[in-house]
Amino acid sequence: MSIEFLLTALIVVASPGTGALFTITTGLTRGTKASTIAAFGCTLGIIPHLAAAITGLAAILHTSALAFDILKYLGVAYLLYMAWMTLKETGALQVDGNVPEHSPAEAIVYAILINLLNPKLTIFFFAFLPQFVDPASDSTTLRQMLLLSGVFMLMTFAVFVMYGVFAASVRDRVVSSKRVMTWLRRSFAAGFALLGAKLALEQR
Repeated sequence: MSIEFLLTALIVVASPGTGALFTITTGLTRGTKASTIAAFGCTLGIIPHLAAAITGLAAILHTSALAFDILKYLGVAYLLYMAWMTLKETGALQVDGNVPEHSPAEAIVYAILINLLNPKLTIFFFAFLPQFVDPASDSTTLRQMLLLSGVFMLMTFAVFVMYGVFAASVRDRVVSSKRVMTWLRRSFAAGFALLGAKLALEQR
């Protein structure tokens, strides 16, 4: 495993995106434990994309405009839904000091959907992983891809947990200010909406 892979993976993982935004929001509204569960769910949401890349399903998304667009617009619709629910202070992303508790399973489902409905992730891994696999060793290609995928997922979980823990650490100071909470609610809603718009403009 090369240092180039680790550095590239870290940059990709640490870059702000839907999963990071969801984890940070969860940390602010529900604390450390809930944000850790959210980070775990976001990490699980990577598995289908990695599986698609390994099995070659990403090639279908890359070559089929219809398949890509269907998944893309499902993702756009979900992100806009998250933006609306955040803005209206309802649902899983309610930004309020007295938010209702959600079961770990519910939080994981929300988190998985965040990463699952993004066809660009599948195509990204389709192009990303093979660059760090030794093509001369056909017998170990699958093993190498699984190893690299596992490392990428561990890095995702670790970075997202840090995001969530930091958010949870400032939670008390944040939720005590109605003005700050209103600003955060609008900012997170705008963030999800912008990510949805960015996904809508993506091409294969």
